[in-house]
Amino acid sequence: MSSAGCVFLLICLGISSCAGNDSDPLLVELPIGKLRGRDNGNYYSYESIPYAEPPTGNLRFEAPKPYNRKWTETFDATQPPVLCLQTAINTVGQEDCLTVSIYKPKNSSRESFPVVANIHGGAFSRGGAVQNGHENVMREGSFILVKISYRLGALGFVSTGDSLLPGNYGLKDQRLALEWIRKNIANFGGEPENIVLLGHSAGGASVHLQLLQEDFGQLARSAISLSGNALDPWVIQKGARYRAFELGRMLGCWELDDSEVLKNCLKSRPAEEIVSAVRSLLVLPKVPFAPFGPVVEPSDVPEVFLSQNPEEIIKSGKFGSVPWIVSYVTEDGGYNAASLLEESYPGGPTLIEKLNDRWFDWAPYLLFYRDSEKTIKEVDDYSRKLRREYLEDRRFIVESYWDLQQMFTDVLFKNSTQDSLDLHRKYGKSPVYAYVYDNPAD
Repeated sequence: MSSAGCVFLLICLGISSCAGNDSDPLLVELPIGKLRGRDNGNYYSYESIPYAEPPTGNLRFEAPKPYNRKWTETFDATQPPVLCLQTAINTVGQEDCLTVSIYKPKNSSRESFPVVANIHGGAFSRGGAVQNGHENVMREGSFILVKISYRLGALGFVSTGDSLLPGNYGLKDQRLALEWIRKNIANFGGEPENIVLLGHSAGGASVHLQLLQEDFGQLARSAISLSGNALDPWVIQKGARYRAFELGRMLGCWELDDSEVLKNCLKSRPAEEIVSAVRSLLVLPKVPFAPFGPVVEPSDVPEVFLSQNPEEIIKSGKFGSVPWIVSYVTEDGGYNAASLLEESYPGGPTLIEKLNDRWFDWAPYLLFYRDSEKTIKEVDDYSRKLRREYLEDRRFIVESYWDLQQMFTDVLFKNSTQDSLDLHRKYGKSPVYAYVYDNPAD
């Protein structure tokens, strides 16, 4: 994190100093037992602390259960967090991954610290707490950092749109982790009343979705969403039920339109097979980049997280009354656009060149309006409008890459940032701030 970013966080946290000293900072006592962390020179770390029961077996595709096992021996909190199960080139990670990792500065002039809780990004499909660096912010020595691991991809978000397989398990993991932090962070020298929730990309969208819980103010004092918010078109999935059964068919779960049968069948399959099968749902490599994600759940779900569209929640005014910062980067569309510079096959034309013939087929997946309520004609008209607006009469070629990237930035990030800002200012009761980061790398 840059120096400017650190100053920004310090202002949000309202940091003040106080004196104190720990006798043995590596040994921490929690209600369930003791744990021992590690001295890293500039800071102490307490990693891979479970906040939920392993989401395996009968607990797969269920809301998380709080971890309440008693430790009879001192828990070893020196091991880095594992990735939650995911696939990129290969399948990596573990299904048992619901942990928090805590990083505390060495600072003898303070006895307590404000807290930054971080939700990692990765299109709800990949990434992990272990991949987000913390050395720089720990060198500043101003706050405790807590990194949250949560279920990803199909394991975290598959949904049939009913109470049997409602989805949003990853979001419910995040919520339970926040409750754990609020309850336990004082044991590490953190200030429970002084927690900021921060996230980037899908993590930023997750922060916004957590903020839209009416009681969010009981868990955090402010929130920061970087390059992701709940109104981005790639966040709320609209074709989740069809996608869930399509995934089931790939895994040999052949019963049609029976959510209970599908759920039981998916629970019986190895987790690695479920995660690997998601690749078969992609139209192109990395497209769509978020095949599974948050959904609107039926209101009768016992542990419902999201029963209305985010826009409706904001208009109702019934969401967390805390300050919120939202932003995007002028190059945010680069992740999506850059993948189209790859060759369609070795020695063949690039994917961006093939867009000339496949634009109407691929654009709805690339820009996340494939599952909208529009008719086929309306979808095609929208695709035609976008192409004309950003390329006029030019063809898709490598030289027109920057126009395509601008399209992705606007549609997937910029426009919805402005929409979110306007809605919060109109219907919210707390301050909301926004900025655009447009300083290109050297």
